[in-house]
Amino acid sequence: MSTATLPPPGAFSVPEPDPEAELYRYATRCGRISSVATAAAHLGLPADTVQAAAARLVELHLLRAVPDGGLVPREPSAAAELVVTPLERAMYERREMADRLRERIDGITRASAGAAGALDRVEGIAEIRGLIKLAAEVCRDELVVLHPGEAADDLVDELLDACYSVLGDGVGVRVVCPHRSRAGYAARARLTQLAGRGASIRTLSRVPQAAVVFDRSLAVTLDVDDLSARRVRDQGMVRFLLGLFDQLWDGATPFSAEDQGYSGEIAHDLQQTIARLMAQGLTDEVVARRLGMSVRTCRRHIAAMLQNLDAVSRFQAGVQAAARFTLA
Repeated sequence: MSTATLPPPGAFSVPEPDPEAELYRYATRCGRISSVATAAAHLGLPADTVQAAAARLVELHLLRAVPDGGLVPREPSAAAELVVTPLERAMYERREMADRLRERIDGITRASAGAAGALDRVEGIAEIRGLIKLAAEVCRDELVVLHPGEAADDLVDELLDACYSVLGDGVGVRVVCPHRSRAGYAARARLTQLAGRGASIRTLSRVPQAAVVFDRSLAVTLDVDDLSARRVRDQGMVRFLLGLFDQLWDGATPFSAEDQGYSGEIAHDLQQTIARLMAQGLTDEVVARRLGMSVRTCRRHIAAMLQNLDAVSRFQAGVQAAARFTLA
C-alpha cells in the first residue's frame, strides 16, 4: 500500500494581506475614507495598521486630504506622475550639472574641449522622457519638432508630449508631421488640439527623422527602434538639423482643423511621392514603411494613382508618372 506524499509545510498558506492595497481598494470602492476607525472596522484590521497604511498612501499620492478631514483616492496614473516627475527632474538636473563639470574639467585639461559632450546617447523611455522634459522646462524662445510617420506613433507621441508643455508660455512651436496624420481620427484630433493651443503645424508626405530643437542651441533626436535618443549640443549639428527642418517646413502644407482628410494639393503631393518611390523599384511594403502607413492603406493610394494616371500596371504608371511628375 503506497503512502501519499504530504505537501511541505506552508505550501497552502494564505498570503499575508497588504493593508495599503486593501485600504486603497476600500477608498476607491467607497469614494472616500471618512475616518481611519471606520475603515479599520470595515476591513477588520487594527486601527494603527490602517493609520500607517493611510499615511503611506498619502505619501505615494494615492490618497489626498480634503478640507473636511477625509481622504479621497487619486487615479494611479496621476499619482505616479506626482511621485516620479520630481525624481526625474532632480535626476536630470544632477546629470546636467555633472555634464557641465565634466566639460569644465575637459576645458582645463584638453585643448580640444570644445567637442566634449557634443553628442550623448540616452536609452530607455523614462530617460528620454526626462531629458525632453528638462530641455522643455528651460526653453524660452522657439521649439521645432519633426514627427515622422512610424508604426510606433503612440510611443513617439508619449516621448514628445513633454515638448508641448511650453505652449501658452510665449514659446513659438512649429511641428512638421506626415500627411497621413490628417486622415487618422486619433492623430487628427491630436493635431487639432495642438493647433488650438498655439502650435503651427504643417504636413508633408514623409518626415525622415524624429527630432526636437530647443532655442536653436540644443537638439534631441529619437530612435524608437532601439529606444534611444541623442542629445546634440554641437552647434554645427544643431544648425544642420534646423536647416533640414526649415527646408521641410517651406515645402510642407499648413494644417487647419477645418480641412478634412486629403485635400487636392495634399493628395497630389502624396501621389507624387508614391510615384517617386515606385520609380525606384521599391515594393508596396517598402513604400508603405517609408511613408509610415500600413501596406493596405498604401495600396489604396497606389490604386487611386493608377486610376488617375489611367494605367493598368506599375510599369505603365511609372512611365505616366515620369511624364506628369518631377521624379528627380
